[in-house]
Amino acid sequence: MITSLFIPAFALLMLTAAFYDAATMTIPNWIPGAVIVLFFVAAPVLGLGWKLIGLHALVGGGALVVGMIMFALNWIGGGDAKLFAAAALWMGWPGLGTFALLAALAGGILTVFLLIARQTPVGTMLGFWPFAARLFKPGGDVPYGIALCAGALLTLSHTPVFIASFS
Repeated sequence: MITSLFIPAFALLMLTAAFYDAATMTIPNWIPGAVIVLFFVAAPVLGLGWKLIGLHALVGGGALVVGMIMFALNWIGGGDAKLFAAAALWMGWPGLGTFALLAALAGGILTVFLLIARQTPVGTMLGFWPFAARLFKPGGDVPYGIALCAGALLTLSHTPVFIASFS
């Protein structure tokens, strides 16, 4: 049944964003774009109703504003801001709070891991891989797409989209 494919497609897009971010420190625009399009295809097919779809759109729009502010403050990259908004669209309300909290926790864990790894010979040993050299470069950026992916996948099972997919 086609409705059971929406959740794996979302998960695959989020994982793709995480891998892109880890490897290149960028998230291509097509990934959050595809996440958004997938939501607006999935939601009516799953019978979410226009009021709930509108609420999800409002949450996604609000998340985009928050993401743009975080980008302007140089806390996250532009791809992270767009991915945050696209994933928030799927999470809806009140899932946004859980998603944001779990993504922040995952981001903290990732940051601590990278800070430690960048102080050890791990980065030097893996430095022959261009993505590893970039990832473990002392003082380098944190690929926050990984944390956003973790937060989204950990929250997903509690969202109306997920519940509608399997009911």
